[in-house]
Amino acid sequence: MPRKASDLAQTVKAMLPVIPAKNFEISTRFYADLGFRPNMRAVRLVEMSLGPFSFILQDYYVREWADNVVIHMRVSDVALWWNHIVALDLSARYGAKTKAPQLEDWGVVAGVVDPSGVLWRIFEIPGSRSV
Repeated sequence: MPRKASDLAQTVKAMLPVIPAKNFEISTRFYADLGFRPNMRAVRLVEMSLGPFSFILQDYYVREWADNVVIHMRVSDVALWWNHIVALDLSARYGAKTKAPQLEDWGVVAGVVDPSGVLWRIFEIPGSRSV
C-alpha cells in the first residue's frame, strides 16, 4: 500500500542541494569566509553548514550547470548579510560578483555570484523579521 506523502515528509531530516566547484579549494575557502563550516564527506565532496542549513560542494564543474544554479537564502536581516559580504571584499579576493540589496516585488534581495558562477540570492520579506 502506498504511503501518504505527509507520512514520508515526517522522515526527512535534511535536503542538501549539490553545487559545483570550478576550483574546489578556492570555493571551500569562499564559503568558509562567508560563514559556512566545511565538513569533508568524501575526497571530492564537502558539506558546507551554516547552523542547521547545509549544501554539498562538489569538486566537479560544468559551466552550463554552474551558470544556471540559483540558491535562494531567506534571512531575517538582509542588511546584516550585505554588510558582512561587503566587509569580506569578495570581489577582490575571489573575483566574485555582488549586487547590493534592491527592493523587488516579493522582497529585498542582495546577490552574490560565487567563484564558480553559482548565484546566491539572499533575501528578506519586508515587514517580516522571522524566517
